[in-house]
Parts: sequence; C-alpha cells; structure tokens
Amino acid sequence: LSGILTAEYTVFSADSGVDGLNVAREKQPDLIVLNARIPGMDGFEVFRRIREDRETKTIPVMIVDEQGGDADEEKGLLMGAADYIAGPLRAAVFLARVKVQFRIVSQLWTAGRLGFIDPLTDIPNRRCFDGRLSIEWPRAIRHGSVISFLMIDVDKFKNYNDTWGHQQGDEMLKSIARVFSFSARRSGDLAARIGGEEFGVLLADTNISSAVRVAEEIRRRVESLVVPTADGLQKTGITVSIGATSCRPDKAAKISDFLLDADKKLYRAKALGRNRVFFEPENESLGG
Repeated sequence: LSGILTAEYTVFSADSGVDGLNVAREKQPDLIVLNARIPGMDGFEVFRRIREDRETKTIPVMIVDEQGGDADEEKGLLMGAADYIAGPLRAAVFLARVKVQFRIVSQLWTAGRLGFIDPLTDIPNRRCFDGRLSIEWPRAIRHGSVISFLMIDVDKFKNYNDTWGHQQGDEMLKSIARVFSFSARRSGDLAARIGGEEFGVLLADTNISSAVRVAEEIRRRVESLVVPTADGLQKTGITVSIGATSCRPDKAAKISDFLLDADKKLYRAKALGRNRVFFEPENESLGG
C-alpha cells in the first residue's frame, strides 16, 4: 500500500496494530489506510481503538481487506469507516478512492475554517472564541489557574469610516488584526474578531499583570499603525481602548460575568479618554 501512495503523498508506515496506533497519535495524519489483516491485532480492533482514542477519533479511516467479503465490508462501514475496499486490490482504483477521501477532508477543512474564521480579517470569529472559552474555562476551574481576557474596541471607528470610506475602514480592521500575530503569539492565546470593530484576546494561564503587558503592547502597536489610503496619497491612523480582566474561576463563577467585567472596564477606558488600557490590579479574585 505504501508503495502505491508514496509518489503522491507523505506516508507513515507501521508493521503492527500497536505501532499503527502509536504512529497515528504522533503524526496525526489526514487519512489512515488500515490493513484489516495487520499483524499482531485484528484490524477491526485497531479501528475500534482509533475511534475510542481522543487523539485519533476524528481521523477518517479507509480499511483495505484483500481477503474480505461483503459481511466484512458491511461491518467496517457500520463501524464508521470512511471507505472499505474488499477483495483483490487494484492499484488504480485504490489510488482513486484515496484521492476521493482527501477531497472530502479538504472540503471539511474548508467548511470548518469558514465557520470559525472571520472572512474580512482572517482571524478567529466570535463562534471560535466562544468555543475556545468553553474549553479554557472548565480547565481553569480544574487546575485552579488564572484566565484573562482583553476586550478591545477601535476608537471613533464610525468617524474613521465617515472620513475615509468603508473600504478604507476594512483595510484598517485587517491591519489591526495583524497586530495580534505579534502581541498574542503564544500557542494558548486566542485573538478573535468579536463583531464590528470589537476584538477580544483570550489569555489562558495568564495573570492580570501579564495580561496588561499584552494589552499595552497591542495598544502601542495599533497607535503606531500607518495605513495609507488606496491612492497612496494620504496616511491614516487610529487607536484602540482595552478593558482587561482576569479570573481564577470556581464552579460558581459564570462566563457571562467574566465577559461583562471586561466590557465594563472597556467602557471605563473609553470614559477616561480612549487609547488606554483599564484594569484593576486585584481583579483575579473575581468569581472565585
């Protein structure tokens, strides 16, 4: 099987069921091609373990069984195999069916990306943010760790749009979004477009002082942005206001209160003159 695929794909091989499970966990391939007669373990048992392992359960599996019949094919498909090739293997047909699976994987990836990525700024959207927060919040409760959130609003963005036009406003939003790749760059950080001219940055395992440092870096970088007009004749700039909050949540704490607290602090930053970060140094006691 490897010999058929290596010309077009990167292939990770395994000589036994146990090795195959380990390779799948480590390499996280886009597709698993499973020999039903793999040495050391029944192929259906390997497939069952793939589906039960949280690291591999979402990877599509194509089962190849040159000795199999209709009953084996039916069993494999009912177990959830993406495809099942029973009987003598024909290389051209096998390769074509692998290509079909990769097209499906690509389509699913694109659909998922479109569902979680803001099309204008190309960063995560509110749906993605809510999903990540629903994971990080209970994790912080389990581990007794601190979680921080920055609520960011572009100052006087309506005036900017009225002055320079909505197309120029879109270019400014895209430029601001690119700032996050420099300032919120840890693997556990998530910067998202919450809606309109509002952005949010979720910082797991981060106390208020560290969160404020990130917020100040974002504020300074945005303040220094120079975005030329489409004709290149004029240069434009803008600022942001940021509300920073941190929480060491317990089981009684509510995500809605956490987000509302950041929103209130953003309002205070606006009220104090904009282009600033507002926070409370002892904020980590919130909710827990």
